[in-house]
Amino acid sequence: MSGRGPLEGMKVIELAHIMAGPVCGMMLADMGADVIKVEKPDGDDTRRFVPPEINGESAAYMMMNRNKRGIALNLKDPEAVDVLRDLLKSADVLVENYRHDTMERLGLSYETLRELNPKLVYCAISGFGRSGPYAERGGFDLIAQGMSGLMSITGEGPGRPPVKSGAPISDITAGFLAAMGCVAAYSHAQTTGVGQAVDTSLFEAGISLTYWQSAIAFASGEAPGALGSAHPLNAPYQSFRTKDSWINIGAANQRNWLRLLDVLSAAELNEDPRFATNQDRMDNLEALVPILESHMQNRSTDEWLEIMEKAGLPAGPVMDICQMHQDPQALAREMIVETEHPQVGTVKAIGLPVKFSDTPGGVSRPAPMLGQHGHEILNEHGYSPERIQALEDGGVLVGRGSE
Repeated sequence: MSGRGPLEGMKVIELAHIMAGPVCGMMLADMGADVIKVEKPDGDDTRRFVPPEINGESAAYMMMNRNKRGIALNLKDPEAVDVLRDLLKSADVLVENYRHDTMERLGLSYETLRELNPKLVYCAISGFGRSGPYAERGGFDLIAQGMSGLMSITGEGPGRPPVKSGAPISDITAGFLAAMGCVAAYSHAQTTGVGQAVDTSLFEAGISLTYWQSAIAFASGEAPGALGSAHPLNAPYQSFRTKDSWINIGAANQRNWLRLLDVLSAAELNEDPRFATNQDRMDNLEALVPILESHMQNRSTDEWLEIMEKAGLPAGPVMDICQMHQDPQALAREMIVETEHPQVGTVKAIGLPVKFSDTPGGVSRPAPMLGQHGHEILNEHGYSPERIQALEDGGVLVGRGSE
């Protein structure tokens, strides 16, 4: 990673598993930080999220942990905790998503570590945050999506079962928020020499995704419900069935509404008082959608896309994941990247979604084999080869892997 990314020089210790914490570490690593992933002897639980696997390695683990170096320590052994403490003495950031009392039981609470390393940024990601009546609860994406209100606004509409987002959005968003918090606190520490605790949660991540719906609820006193692919404030702004598939149309203002009518050769709808304004269209959305869809089914999605692009009307296909991976814009923006894994060979991954003109960041290292970089990391921290071997022989350092 040398010479790449705006966070080059930042050293991160990741004590995290499954998703939210690893997403945070992955984002920091993609932007140039040296992220050292500390795993338990049998590895991050994501290593067992199979199928799918490629040559014995979990596809899920490899996706979430690229660009990191790996070391495996048996933290049930006090000597392993001492090793971890040595790593933390020179770290800039610690990311952890353990249960609320785990770090305290290890003697690695924020209060203890700030004495060891005053500039350390201590980032904790949990289900509900480190304060409040739910602080001791464990958290999962499904639970956070339900309690944040997201599942009440996702799905086909009234009378239908609650639906979670297809992607684990509270997990992923919590990782993004944590990475943002780490960078902000790291910037402050660079100026003042003083670190701080950063605390976010899956619950808060889910809440932060309800801006539109919360605005409606604050203003009206009523909780908005699910609308399928439609928008809670603008219409038409949703998916429509075409002759052969589906298309999304964003006619979310009066100008684009008129463009849509022109494209559909449906000028008569402009004279219909039910659809005169955005508010009218929202009030009569159930009547509007089948009328528009009857026009849309006269052509294929590709035909409509060509026509709408010429008309300047925002539209796009509804693609599956494999189609997205092959999309020329996704490829041009380097959102589909490859790394060379020592056991698997060429592995595809999702690229860095933030681009920098002078310090580009990117993906250059595959996910580590279990304990792959343990000797390398400890050598950098002043451990002699003899002591490293003794730690391995004693079961403190686990799974050297393929260095």
